[in-house]
Amino acid sequence: MAHSFTQEYFQIPVVTRAYTTACVLTTAAQLEVITPFQLYFNPYLIITRYQIWRLITSFLFFGSLGFSFVFNIIFLYRYCRMLEEGCFRGRTADFVFMFLFGGIMMTLFGLFANVFFLGQAFIIMLVYVWSRRHPLIRMNFFGLLNFQAPFLPWVLMGFSLLLGNSIVVDLLGISVGHMYYFLEDVFPNQPGGRKLLMTPELLRAMFDRPEDPDYLPLQEEQGGDLQQYEEPHN
Repeated sequence: MAHSFTQEYFQIPVVTRAYTTACVLTTAAQLEVITPFQLYFNPYLIITRYQIWRLITSFLFFGSLGFSFVFNIIFLYRYCRMLEEGCFRGRTADFVFMFLFGGIMMTLFGLFANVFFLGQAFIIMLVYVWSRRHPLIRMNFFGLLNFQAPFLPWVLMGFSLLLGNSIVVDLLGISVGHMYYFLEDVFPNQPGGRKLLMTPELLRAMFDRPEDPDYLPLQEEQGGDLQQYEEPHN
């Protein structure tokens, strides 16, 4: 069983595996090693005390272990993996560059939005990009709502609002996700448009490798909390 788990773990694409593992370990570490006060985004401490790690840990912490943590990890794993195995398959460097773009933009916006943890916003960004690139997929939200994939980030924001949470984090993720989608997918295809987001060659040298022939991607049709299916073409 341990061998099977290890084999399945290393079947997860590298970026999804690294980010999901870091999130789980960082959140679990609060039980014994660290506290949220050592992780949250604090520009003052970053600049004056040189606590640079906060630029990263604010994206890795999802609160105490519980329903919210499990919900976020499931969404992170699912949509991060489907992006990496779908439109970013064979383009790991481009995927890492999207992570860097999203992280930098959220950090800049976080200076003004008074957001202490940016991980949930980052998940919403991933969901937004995936949903805009799969507009024909229909979603089923806990058996209550049926809608097209591009509405998914807004449904999640409404669900967060119903739970009494602030929607600032969701709006931040949607905004950054739309910025990436517009600059990467929309503007280059407009008359007079051009590609503005260029992946550095250093990232390509570091991350782009030949694809493993035994690699098994996660199928988008598999069920979960959110069921989805491709809309038939006429």
